[in-house]
Amino acid sequence: MSRFIKLSVVCALMAPLSVLADEVSKDIKDREHSVRDIIDKVAAPLEKEVSVVEKTKHMFKEGKVSGQIKVLYSGYDNNGAKDQYATAIGGQLKYELAELNGFNAAVEFTTAHDIGFATGEEDKHNSEISSQDGSYTELSQAYINYRNGGVNLRAGRQLIDTPLADSDDIRIISNTFEAYTLSYENEGLAFLGGLLRRWQGTDTGLSPQNHWSDTGEDGTYFGGLSYAGSFIDASVWYYDISKDDNPNSATQNVANTSLYADLSLHIALSADYALHIGTQYINQSESDNSGIDSSIYGAVAEFVMFEDIALSAAYNRSEKQALKGSFSGFGGGALYTNMDSMIIDAITVDRDAYAIVAGITYTYNDFGFIYAYGDFKGKEDSFGVKEHIVEQNIGFEYTPKENVTVAALYVNNEDKKNSGSNGGDWENIRVLFLYNF
Repeated sequence: MSRFIKLSVVCALMAPLSVLADEVSKDIKDREHSVRDIIDKVAAPLEKEVSVVEKTKHMFKEGKVSGQIKVLYSGYDNNGAKDQYATAIGGQLKYELAELNGFNAAVEFTTAHDIGFATGEEDKHNSEISSQDGSYTELSQAYINYRNGGVNLRAGRQLIDTPLADSDDIRIISNTFEAYTLSYENEGLAFLGGLLRRWQGTDTGLSPQNHWSDTGEDGTYFGGLSYAGSFIDASVWYYDISKDDNPNSATQNVANTSLYADLSLHIALSADYALHIGTQYINQSESDNSGIDSSIYGAVAEFVMFEDIALSAAYNRSEKQALKGSFSGFGGGALYTNMDSMIIDAITVDRDAYAIVAGITYTYNDFGFIYAYGDFKGKEDSFGVKEHIVEQNIGFEYTPKENVTVAALYVNNEDKKNSGSNGGDWENIRVLFLYNF
Protein backbone atom coordinates (compact mmCIF):
# COMPACT_ATOMS: atom_id res chain seq x y z
CA MET A 1 0.00 0.00 0.00
CA SER A 2 1.18 3.53 -0.71
CA ARG A 3 3.44 5.21 1.84
CA PHE A 4 1.79 8.48 0.86
CA ILE A 5 -1.13 7.80 3.17
CA LYS A 6 -0.78 5.26 5.96
CA LEU A 7 -4.40 4.57 6.69
CA SER A 8 -5.13 1.67 9.03
CA VAL A 9 -7.86 0.67 11.42
CA VAL A 10 -6.55 1.84 14.78
CA CYS A 11 -6.78 0.22 18.17
CA ALA A 12 -9.74 -0.07 20.47
CA LEU A 13 -10.61 1.16 23.92
CA MET A 14 -12.83 -1.80 24.79
CA ALA A 15 -11.48 -5.08 26.16
CA PRO A 16 -13.16 -7.29 23.52
CA LEU A 17 -11.13 -5.48 20.84
CA SER A 18 -7.78 -5.71 22.66
CA VAL A 19 -6.39 -8.17 20.09
CA LEU A 20 -7.15 -5.73 17.26
CA ALA A 21 -5.42 -2.98 19.26
CA ASP A 22 -2.22 -5.04 19.45
CA GLU A 23 -2.29 -5.66 15.68
CA VAL A 24 -2.55 -2.04 14.60
CA SER A 25 -0.39 -0.27 17.17
CA LYS A 26 2.71 -0.44 14.91
CA ASP A 27 1.05 1.79 12.29
CA ILE A 28 -0.15 4.27 14.91
CA LYS A 29 3.41 5.03 16.02
CA ASP A 30 4.23 6.30 12.50
CA ARG A 31 0.99 8.13 11.83
CA GLU A 32 1.27 11.51 10.10
CA HIS A 33 -0.40 14.40 11.94
CA SER A 34 -0.23 17.20 9.35
CA VAL A 35 -0.33 17.80 5.59
CA ARG A 36 3.39 18.57 5.66
CA ASP A 37 4.09 15.25 7.38
CA ILE A 38 2.27 13.39 4.60
CA ILE A 39 4.18 15.25 1.88
CA ASP A 40 7.43 14.68 3.75
CA LYS A 41 6.91 10.91 3.92
CA VAL A 42 6.55 10.59 0.14
CA ALA A 43 10.29 11.16 -0.36
CA ALA A 44 11.55 9.57 2.86
CA PRO A 45 14.42 7.07 2.35
CA LEU A 46 13.99 3.37 3.11
CA GLU A 47 16.11 2.28 6.08
CA LYS A 48 18.07 -0.99 5.93
CA GLU A 49 18.55 -3.07 9.06
CA VAL A 50 22.14 -3.17 10.33
CA SER A 51 23.73 -6.63 10.40
CA VAL A 52 25.47 -7.89 13.55
CA VAL A 53 28.83 -9.65 13.11
CA GLU A 54 31.49 -11.23 15.33
CA LYS A 55 34.69 -10.34 13.46
CA THR A 56 36.13 -7.00 12.36
CA LYS A 57 36.60 -8.08 8.73
CA HIS A 58 32.91 -8.90 8.51
CA MET A 59 31.96 -5.32 9.43
CA PHE A 60 32.88 -4.31 5.88
CA LYS A 61 31.77 -7.50 4.17
CA GLU A 62 28.31 -7.25 5.74
CA GLY A 63 28.09 -3.47 5.36
CA LYS A 64 24.99 -2.08 3.62
CA VAL A 65 24.76 0.34 0.70
CA SER A 66 21.51 2.32 0.40
CA GLY A 67 20.29 5.52 -1.12
CA GLN A 68 17.92 7.39 -3.37
CA ILE A 69 17.83 8.76 -6.88
CA LYS A 70 15.47 11.70 -7.29
CA VAL A 71 14.44 13.81 -10.25
CA LEU A 72 12.40 16.85 -9.24
CA TYR A 73 10.73 19.66 -11.20
CA SER A 74 9.53 22.71 -9.28
CA GLY A 75 7.96 25.72 -11.03
CA TYR A 76 6.48 28.92 -9.60
CA ASP A 77 3.86 31.26 -11.08
CA ASN A 78 4.53 34.43 -9.05
CA ASN A 79 1.42 36.43 -9.99
CA GLY A 80 2.91 39.09 -12.24
CA ALA A 81 6.55 38.74 -11.23
CA LYS A 82 8.99 36.56 -13.18
CA ASP A 83 8.02 32.90 -13.15
CA GLN A 84 10.76 30.65 -11.77
CA TYR A 85 11.45 26.99 -12.42
CA ALA A 86 14.13 24.33 -12.09
CA THR A 87 14.58 20.62 -12.70
CA ALA A 88 17.25 18.78 -10.77
CA ILE A 89 18.63 15.28 -10.39
CA GLY A 90 20.25 14.07 -7.20
CA GLY A 91 19.72 12.05 -4.07
CA GLN A 92 21.69 10.28 -1.36
CA LEU A 93 24.27 7.48 -1.25
CA LYS A 94 24.92 5.86 2.14
CA TYR A 95 27.29 3.15 3.32
CA GLU A 96 26.85 1.68 6.81
CA LEU A 97 29.16 -0.82 8.49
CA ALA A 98 27.81 -3.91 10.20
CA GLU A 99 27.72 -3.86 13.99
CA LEU A 100 30.54 -5.40 16.06
CA ASN A 101 30.34 -5.47 19.87
CA GLY A 102 27.71 -2.74 19.65
CA PHE A 103 29.80 -0.41 17.44
CA ASN A 104 29.25 0.61 13.83
CA ALA A 105 29.58 3.70 11.62
CA ALA A 106 28.16 5.22 8.45
CA VAL A 107 28.78 7.90 5.82
CA GLU A 108 26.34 9.47 3.37
CA PHE A 109 26.72 11.93 0.51
CA THR A 110 23.84 14.09 -0.67
CA THR A 111 23.82 15.89 -4.00
CA ALA A 112 21.51 17.85 -6.30
CA HIS A 113 22.31 19.32 -9.73
CA ASP A 114 20.10 21.40 -12.00
CA ILE A 115 19.36 20.04 -15.47
CA GLY A 116 20.23 23.00 -17.69
CA PHE A 117 17.70 22.71 -20.52
CA ALA A 118 14.83 22.26 -18.01
CA THR A 119 15.88 25.04 -15.62
CA GLY A 120 15.31 28.78 -15.81
CA GLU A 121 18.24 31.17 -16.15
CA GLU A 122 19.11 34.20 -13.99
CA ASP A 123 15.92 35.70 -12.47
CA LYS A 124 13.87 32.78 -13.83
CA HIS A 125 15.96 30.26 -11.86
CA ASN A 126 14.30 28.50 -8.93
CA SER A 127 17.17 28.10 -6.45
CA GLU A 128 15.33 26.14 -3.74
CA ILE A 129 16.37 22.72 -5.07
CA SER A 130 20.10 22.95 -5.78
CA SER A 131 21.11 26.41 -4.46
CA GLN A 132 21.73 29.61 -6.43
CA ASP A 133 24.74 28.01 -8.10
CA GLY A 134 22.59 25.18 -9.48
CA SER A 135 24.47 22.42 -7.65
CA TYR A 136 24.90 21.16 -4.10
CA THR A 137 27.02 18.30 -2.75
CA GLU A 138 27.66 17.57 0.90
CA LEU A 139 28.78 14.86 3.30
CA SER A 140 25.36 14.84 4.94
CA GLN A 141 25.94 11.97 7.38
CA ALA A 142 29.13 10.69 9.03
CA TYR A 143 28.66 9.12 12.44
CA ILE A 144 29.90 6.55 14.92
CA ASN A 145 27.24 4.56 16.72
CA TYR A 146 27.20 2.38 19.85
CA ARG A 147 24.24 0.22 20.87
CA ASN A 148 23.73 -1.82 24.01
CA GLY A 149 20.27 -3.27 24.50
CA GLY A 150 17.81 -0.38 24.37
CA VAL A 151 20.53 2.29 24.74
CA ASN A 152 22.02 3.96 21.67
CA LEU A 153 24.79 6.59 21.48
CA ARG A 154 25.56 8.42 18.22
CA ALA A 155 28.12 11.12 17.44
CA GLY A 156 28.52 12.97 14.16
CA ARG A 157 26.40 14.08 11.23
CA GLN A 158 23.04 12.30 11.36
CA LEU A 159 19.32 12.36 10.58
CA ILE A 160 17.14 13.50 13.47
CA ASP A 161 13.34 13.64 13.57
CA THR A 162 11.87 15.40 16.61
CA PRO A 163 9.08 18.01 16.91
CA LEU A 164 11.40 21.05 16.62
CA ALA A 165 14.33 19.52 14.71
CA ASP A 166 13.61 17.25 11.75
CA SER A 167 14.70 16.04 8.32
CA ASP A 168 11.87 17.78 6.42
CA ASP A 169 12.40 15.76 3.25
CA ILE A 170 10.12 17.72 0.92
CA ARG A 171 12.64 18.41 -1.86
CA ILE A 172 15.84 16.53 -2.79
CA ILE A 173 18.06 17.48 0.15
CA SER A 174 17.05 16.43 3.66
CA ASN A 175 18.04 18.34 6.78
CA THR A 176 20.81 16.60 8.74
CA PHE A 177 22.54 17.66 11.95
CA GLU A 178 26.00 17.62 13.50
CA ALA A 179 25.02 16.26 16.87
CA TYR A 180 25.65 14.08 19.89
CA THR A 181 22.58 12.01 20.78
CA LEU A 182 21.53 9.44 23.36
CA SER A 183 18.40 7.34 22.97
CA TYR A 184 16.67 4.62 24.94
CA GLU A 185 13.68 2.43 24.02
CA ASN A 186 11.80 -0.15 26.07
CA GLU A 187 8.26 -1.49 25.59
CA GLY A 188 6.74 1.63 24.06
CA LEU A 189 8.70 4.10 26.18
CA ALA A 190 11.42 6.08 24.40
CA PHE A 191 13.88 8.84 25.29
CA LEU A 192 15.99 10.92 22.91
CA GLY A 193 18.27 13.77 23.93
CA GLY A 194 21.54 15.45 23.16
CA LEU A 195 23.25 18.47 21.62
CA LEU A 196 22.69 19.84 18.10
CA ARG A 197 25.68 21.89 16.91
CA ARG A 198 25.04 22.61 13.19
CA TRP A 199 22.64 21.64 10.42
CA GLN A 200 22.35 21.66 6.63
CA GLY A 201 19.61 21.01 4.12
CA THR A 202 16.50 22.44 2.49
CA ASP A 203 15.56 24.70 5.42
CA THR A 204 19.00 26.34 5.80
CA GLY A 205 18.68 28.02 2.40
CA LEU A 206 21.30 25.86 0.61
CA SER A 207 23.92 28.60 0.77
CA PRO A 208 26.64 28.07 -1.87
CA GLN A 209 29.23 29.68 0.46
CA ASN A 210 28.50 27.74 3.67
CA HIS A 211 26.40 24.58 3.62
CA TRP A 212 26.31 24.23 7.41
CA SER A 213 24.54 26.69 9.71
CA ASP A 214 24.90 26.89 13.49
CA THR A 215 21.97 25.98 15.73
CA GLY A 216 23.15 28.69 18.11
CA GLU A 217 26.49 29.95 19.40
CA ASP A 218 26.56 27.11 21.93
CA GLY A 219 24.26 24.84 19.95
CA THR A 220 20.86 23.52 21.03
CA TYR A 221 20.36 21.13 23.93
CA PHE A 222 17.23 19.00 23.74
CA GLY A 223 15.52 16.06 25.35
CA GLY A 224 12.23 14.24 24.86
CA LEU A 225 10.27 11.42 26.43
CA SER A 226 7.55 9.63 24.47
CA TYR A 227 5.18 6.71 24.97
CA ALA A 228 3.35 4.72 22.28
CA GLY A 229 0.74 2.32 23.60
CA SER A 230 -2.09 0.32 22.09
CA PHE A 231 -4.47 3.29 21.81
CA ILE A 232 -2.60 6.27 23.26
CA ASP A 233 0.54 8.19 22.24
CA ALA A 234 2.10 10.96 24.33
CA SER A 235 5.33 12.95 24.30
CA VAL A 236 7.00 15.90 26.00
CA TRP A 237 10.09 17.70 24.69
CA TYR A 238 12.39 20.49 25.89
CA TYR A 239 14.78 22.58 23.74
CA ASP A 240 17.31 25.21 24.83
CA ILE A 241 18.36 27.15 21.70
CA SER A 242 21.32 29.46 22.31
CA LYS A 243 21.82 32.82 20.61
CA ASP A 244 23.30 33.13 17.13
CA ASP A 245 24.55 36.57 16.09
CA ASN A 246 25.81 35.49 12.67
CA PRO A 247 23.88 37.63 10.11
CA ASN A 248 24.29 34.87 7.50
CA SER A 249 22.79 32.17 9.71
CA ALA A 250 19.52 30.52 8.68
CA THR A 251 18.32 30.78 12.29
CA GLN A 252 19.62 34.13 13.51
CA ASN A 253 17.75 35.64 16.48
CA VAL A 254 15.73 32.58 17.49
CA ALA A 255 17.29 31.98 20.93
CA ASN A 256 14.68 30.57 23.30
CA THR A 257 13.65 27.71 25.53
CA SER A 258 10.78 25.66 24.14
CA LEU A 259 8.49 23.15 25.80
CA TYR A 260 6.45 20.93 23.48
CA ALA A 261 3.85 18.32 24.50
CA ASP A 262 1.24 16.26 22.65
CA LEU A 263 -1.30 13.55 23.37
CA SER A 264 -3.11 11.32 20.84
CA LEU A 265 -5.91 8.79 21.14
CA HIS A 266 -6.71 6.14 18.51
CA ILE A 267 -10.17 4.61 18.74
CA ALA A 268 -11.44 1.70 16.63
CA LEU A 269 -15.16 2.36 16.26
CA SER A 270 -15.63 -0.90 14.32
CA ALA A 271 -13.70 -3.10 11.92
CA ASP A 272 -14.19 -0.45 9.18
CA TYR A 273 -14.18 2.87 11.04
CA ALA A 274 -11.62 4.54 13.26
CA LEU A 275 -11.09 7.90 14.95
CA HIS A 276 -7.77 9.59 15.62
CA ILE A 277 -7.74 12.57 18.06
CA GLY A 278 -4.74 14.66 19.09
CA THR A 279 -3.86 17.75 21.13
CA GLN A 280 -0.59 19.69 21.34
CA TYR A 281 0.95 22.66 23.15
CA ILE A 282 4.12 24.72 22.62
CA ASN A 283 5.43 27.32 25.06
CA GLN A 284 8.47 29.40 24.10
CA SER A 285 10.37 31.91 26.26
CA GLU A 286 12.86 34.23 24.59
CA SER A 287 16.59 34.37 25.38
CA ASP A 288 18.95 37.27 24.59
CA ASN A 289 16.09 39.49 23.35
CA SER A 290 15.50 37.26 20.33
CA GLY A 291 11.82 38.17 19.96
CA ILE A 292 10.70 34.52 20.20
CA ASP A 293 8.05 34.25 22.90
CA SER A 294 4.80 32.37 22.29
CA SER A 295 2.10 29.99 23.43
CA ILE A 296 0.48 27.81 20.75
CA TYR A 297 -2.35 25.32 21.23
CA GLY A 298 -3.50 22.72 18.74
CA ALA A 299 -5.99 19.95 18.08
CA VAL A 300 -6.58 17.46 15.29
CA ALA A 301 -9.26 14.90 14.48
CA GLU A 302 -9.25 12.30 11.70
CA PHE A 303 -12.01 9.91 10.73
CA VAL A 304 -10.84 6.83 8.81
CA MET A 305 -13.15 4.66 6.70
CA PHE A 306 -12.37 1.24 5.20
CA GLU A 307 -8.61 1.94 5.46
CA ASP A 308 -8.91 3.90 2.17
CA ILE A 309 -10.50 7.25 2.99
CA ALA A 310 -9.71 9.71 5.78
CA LEU A 311 -11.29 13.07 6.59
CA SER A 312 -9.34 15.37 8.89
CA ALA A 313 -9.52 18.78 10.53
CA ALA A 314 -6.77 20.57 12.45
CA TYR A 315 -6.60 23.77 14.50
CA ASN A 316 -3.78 25.86 15.97
CA ARG A 317 -3.98 29.12 17.90
CA SER A 318 -1.15 31.44 18.91
CA GLU A 319 -1.70 33.95 21.71
CA LYS A 320 -0.42 37.49 21.27
CA GLN A 321 2.84 38.48 22.90
CA ALA A 322 3.67 42.18 22.31
CA LEU A 323 6.21 42.46 19.46
CA LYS A 324 7.06 38.74 19.84
CA GLY A 325 6.64 35.78 17.50
CA SER A 326 7.06 32.00 17.35
CA PHE A 327 9.64 29.57 15.96
CA SER A 328 8.73 26.10 14.65
CA GLY A 329 12.28 24.85 14.91
CA PHE A 330 14.97 23.49 12.63
CA GLY A 331 12.84 21.97 9.88
CA GLY A 332 9.17 21.68 8.98
CA GLY A 333 7.86 21.88 12.53
CA ALA A 334 5.30 19.82 14.45
CA LEU A 335 2.12 21.91 14.31
CA TYR A 336 -0.98 20.06 13.11
CA THR A 337 -1.84 22.87 10.66
CA ASN A 338 1.55 22.94 8.92
CA MET A 339 1.11 22.72 5.16
CA ASP A 340 3.58 22.40 2.31
CA SER A 341 4.55 26.05 2.55
CA MET A 342 2.44 27.93 5.08
CA ILE A 343 2.88 27.60 8.83
CA ILE A 344 1.38 29.84 11.49
CA ASP A 345 4.84 31.28 12.37
CA ALA A 346 4.53 33.57 9.35
CA ILE A 347 1.76 35.62 11.02
CA THR A 348 2.26 35.27 14.81
CA VAL A 349 4.42 38.35 15.47
CA ASP A 350 2.64 40.82 17.78
CA ARG A 351 -0.84 39.39 17.25
CA ASP A 352 -3.34 36.67 18.06
CA ALA A 353 -3.36 34.19 15.19
CA TYR A 354 -5.11 30.96 14.32
CA ALA A 355 -5.11 28.37 11.57
CA ILE A 356 -7.70 25.85 10.42
CA VAL A 357 -6.80 23.08 7.96
CA ALA A 358 -9.25 20.52 6.57
CA GLY A 359 -8.36 17.69 4.23
CA ILE A 360 -9.17 14.37 2.63
CA THR A 361 -6.86 11.49 1.72
CA TYR A 362 -7.70 8.50 -0.43
CA THR A 363 -5.79 5.42 -1.57
CA TYR A 364 -6.66 2.91 -4.28
CA ASN A 365 -4.21 0.10 -4.92
CA ASP A 366 -0.94 1.85 -5.83
CA PHE A 367 -2.46 5.34 -6.12
CA GLY A 368 -2.77 8.01 -3.45
CA PHE A 369 -4.53 11.38 -3.35
CA ILE A 370 -4.63 14.28 -0.90
CA TYR A 371 -6.47 17.59 -0.86
CA ALA A 372 -6.10 20.14 1.95
CA TYR A 373 -7.42 23.65 2.48
CA GLY A 374 -5.80 25.92 5.05
CA ASP A 375 -7.06 29.24 6.41
CA PHE A 376 -4.53 31.29 8.42
CA LYS A 377 -5.71 34.52 10.07
CA GLY A 378 -3.98 37.08 12.27
CA LYS A 379 -5.74 39.84 14.19
CA GLU A 380 -4.53 43.45 14.25
CA ASP A 381 -1.00 43.95 15.54
CA SER A 382 0.20 47.12 17.32
CA PHE A 383 0.17 48.95 13.98
CA GLY A 384 -3.34 47.84 13.05
CA VAL A 385 -2.16 45.37 10.38
CA LYS A 386 -4.12 42.14 9.89
CA GLU A 387 -3.06 38.94 8.12
CA HIS A 388 -5.02 36.40 6.09
CA ILE A 389 -3.34 33.64 4.08
CA VAL A 390 -5.14 30.78 2.32
CA GLU A 391 -3.18 27.78 1.05
CA GLN A 392 -4.43 24.78 -0.89
CA ASN A 393 -2.47 21.56 -1.48
CA ILE A 394 -3.42 18.91 -4.04
CA GLY A 395 -1.20 15.85 -4.30
CA PHE A 396 -1.06 12.58 -6.24
CA GLU A 397 1.20 9.57 -5.82
CA TYR A 398 1.75 6.38 -7.78
CA THR A 399 3.87 3.64 -6.19
CA PRO A 400 4.05 0.64 -8.56
CA LYS A 401 6.82 -0.87 -6.40
CA GLU A 402 7.87 -0.29 -2.81
CA ASN A 403 11.04 1.45 -3.95
CA VAL A 404 9.62 3.45 -6.90
CA THR A 405 7.40 6.52 -6.56
CA VAL A 406 6.04 9.09 -8.98
CA ALA A 407 4.36 12.05 -7.26
CA ALA A 408 2.97 15.47 -8.10
CA LEU A 409 1.94 18.38 -5.88
CA TYR A 410 0.09 21.63 -6.62
CA VAL A 411 0.31 24.46 -4.06
CA ASN A 412 -1.74 27.66 -4.24
CA ASN A 413 -0.94 30.53 -1.85
CA GLU A 414 -3.28 33.52 -1.63
CA ASP A 415 -2.45 36.63 0.40
CA LYS A 416 -5.93 38.01 1.12
CA LYS A 417 -4.61 41.17 2.84
CA ASN A 418 -1.81 41.85 0.31
CA SER A 419 0.69 42.07 3.15
CA GLY A 420 3.42 40.10 1.40
CA SER A 421 3.45 37.38 4.07
CA ASN A 422 4.60 33.95 2.94
CA GLY A 423 5.60 35.43 -0.43
CA GLY A 424 2.25 36.94 -1.39
CA ASP A 425 0.20 35.31 -4.16
CA TRP A 426 1.84 32.42 -6.02
CA GLU A 427 1.38 28.89 -7.33
CA ASN A 428 3.85 26.02 -7.30
CA ILE A 429 3.82 22.74 -9.22
CA ARG A 430 6.23 19.95 -8.30
CA VAL A 431 6.73 16.59 -10.01
CA LEU A 432 8.96 13.96 -8.41
CA PHE A 433 10.42 10.65 -9.55
CA LEU A 434 12.00 8.63 -6.73
CA TYR A 435 13.93 5.37 -6.73
CA ASN A 436 15.13 3.85 -3.43
CA PHE A 437 17.86 1.23 -3.39
